[in-house]
Amino acid sequence: MRLTIQHRLPFVTLTVTHRGLSLDVAGVLVDTGSASTVLDADIVGEIGILARDGGNVRKLHGIGGREDVFEYQVDRVEVGGRALEPFVIEIGAEDYGYGINGILGMDFMVAAGAMIDLHVLELGFAA
Repeated sequence: MRLTIQHRLPFVTLTVTHRGLSLDVAGVLVDTGSASTVLDADIVGEIGILARDGGNVRKLHGIGGREDVFEYQVDRVEVGGRALEPFVIEIGAEDYGYGINGILGMDFMVAAGAMIDLHVLELGFAA
């Protein structure tokens, strides 16, 4: 899958499926510094993923400060043809700026066998 570079940061489009409804989420930052995958609550709310229905509340700590997020198990998350199902995402309401609608974290990338090639701007997956 081709990485899109915006503001010198790598982005992909992710597809999340929940209760038979799928949604393509563009503007997802590929972040090897993030342990978890986080999606914007307003966007995933379009297919019925609501923070109030989520499980554990967690605090994310990063350069931008702290954010409360809700863990939420969805049916499927797919990036570049590689899908994990079921998969636990975190949903939050933080505005990260730069058109970031979510973060693809190490939880997905490690489990999916992701390989990032910055020379050709590709996100691939091990066989």
